[in-house]
Amino acid sequence: MDMEVTAWMSMYNSMHAQQDKRPFSMATLRRIGGFAQRHRRRLTNYLLLSVVMAVLAVATPVLAGRVVDAIVNGAETDLVIGLAVLIAVVALAEAGLGLLTRFMSASIGEGLILDLRTTVFDHVQKMPVAFFTRTRTGALVSRLNNDVIGAQRAFSDTLSGMVGNLVTLLLTLVVMIGISWRITLLALVLLPVFVLPARRMGTRLARLEREAANHNATMSTQMTERFSAPGATLIKLFGRPAAESAEFAERARRVRDIGVRTAMVQSVFITALTLVSALALALVYGLGGFYALRGQLEPGAVVALALLLTRLYAPLTALASARVEVMSALVSFERVFEVLDLKPLITEKPDAGQVPDGPVSVELDGVRFGYPSADKVSLASLEEVANLDTRGGVDVLHEVSFKVEPGQLVALVGSSGAGKSTIAQLVPRLYDVDSGAVRLAGQDVRDLSADSIRDTLGLVTQDGHLFHESIRANLLLARPEATDDEIWDALRRARLADLIAGLPDGLDTVVGERGYRLSGGERQRLTIARLLLARPRVVILDEATAHLDSTSEAAVQAALGEALADRTALVIAHRLSTVRAADQILVIEDGRILERGTHDELLATGGRYEELYRTQFDQGDRVDADRSELVPG
Repeated sequence: MDMEVTAWMSMYNSMHAQQDKRPFSMATLRRIGGFAQRHRRRLTNYLLLSVVMAVLAVATPVLAGRVVDAIVNGAETDLVIGLAVLIAVVALAEAGLGLLTRFMSASIGEGLILDLRTTVFDHVQKMPVAFFTRTRTGALVSRLNNDVIGAQRAFSDTLSGMVGNLVTLLLTLVVMIGISWRITLLALVLLPVFVLPARRMGTRLARLEREAANHNATMSTQMTERFSAPGATLIKLFGRPAAESAEFAERARRVRDIGVRTAMVQSVFITALTLVSALALALVYGLGGFYALRGQLEPGAVVALALLLTRLYAPLTALASARVEVMSALVSFERVFEVLDLKPLITEKPDAGQVPDGPVSVELDGVRFGYPSADKVSLASLEEVANLDTRGGVDVLHEVSFKVEPGQLVALVGSSGAGKSTIAQLVPRLYDVDSGAVRLAGQDVRDLSADSIRDTLGLVTQDGHLFHESIRANLLLARPEATDDEIWDALRRARLADLIAGLPDGLDTVVGERGYRLSGGERQRLTIARLLLARPRVVILDEATAHLDSTSEAAVQAALGEALADRTALVIAHRLSTVRAADQILVIEDGRILERGTHDELLATGGRYEELYRTQFDQGDRVDADRSELVPG
């Protein structure tokens, strides 16, 4: 590898290295060793091949010098041809081993990326919902992309490069000193002129690179937010398109200016190093030629020294920037381990059981709960804040107790923020209670497996989420083995079959980001179809008809009737007219059950429920009871 190529690589690595001054711990190194252990055999073979490659790199200049000496001394033709053939064999061996080491490097590096990404992905999936409500998605994705790749370089590039370069450097110095220690020492005088600019320019370029990356990240955030369906709508309604365009253009211009400066710094740097390379070669040829003319050095030795010189500066330059690369890789590992060290608040017991077969009851027994503080569920670096919010732990539910018998429909009503949705999140164990218990069929959910809870319970929220995939893929999320006939049956029962059948691509129609290609009522009915396909024994509806117009609400209510038939149901209702037929209504206020009873019983008491109902009724919420009540079937 010649000096110019090495300079480019050194400069590139310095630009993209993370300049972090934190000292790394032995614990980090031990954990890295744990990941490396999985690739121990391939790593060992890779390092051995790197050593062989280093030996071959030094062999070629020595053989070239022998050829020159043989020609000058009038040696036999067979010797010259034999040496030339040997040089060709070494070149072929270098090429073959180069491909093999590149394959092994890619295999080890990509294998490590696979290990780290799957480990982090699986760990993140175990985190509580509170983690995702606080974390910036882009920051989390960066851990799975940029930091994982940065950690991978420690194995595939830095480690092998250090070993190979160190062996090459030592062998080259030994051979050069053996040929002429005077010329070797004089050649090393130019070393600082070559190495120091590489480090200084690399640091300067790193600053430019980070500045450009920051501007690009800001532009990316702006585009991500403004190009989403709700973001674009907000800008069209309330934003200032001209100001948005000017702000984006200003950042883009800064990136352009940085690009020009970076290109010029690179060109000056490479030009200077090319000049140093030429001066070094001139020194070797001049001084070596002087000694050769005086008979103190063979002509072939001069050629060998000139060729070895390039093999000397290249590893020296690479090793000079190795510390930055190593520290960058360690920082990447630490950022990945930081996520892995964040313990999930909800863990499954090794001997977790199953929800018993048959009808299922839902019970809350003396439940007390407060949302965890940020420092228990998140990281400052993922929220992109200096310090985490330590507030939290304040009870939002106080000694809540009730039971939904198998096949019953129980409704939760009350003011916004009273704790209704919190109850809905505790039943599927999206959070764990602080005290008391949540039970399914008499079994504490903390004693049940996550798969069993998921198979037993279905939840529909007011904003049913859909992935940017086909209708079929969104439905099969609930039951991957479902047939097309079962899918169409679920769509028919959700009052969507005719609509989907009329689409050009049918079930293969892509719904768009968050399902925005469908109307609100259509999205909600599709989430109900997903629920029907899952066939849960317990259904939770968290204001599933909120924010819908009367026509959409009627269609959704009809679909919900199908979803609730013969199932245990817990319904959170905004419009009280929709739960008049509930077996029991619980009025929740300030995290406590204030009242309980049927619709008629609660109206007769003249309490909070009657106040809420009359307020809605007087405001015109006169939905036809026959059409809107959540009557199973």
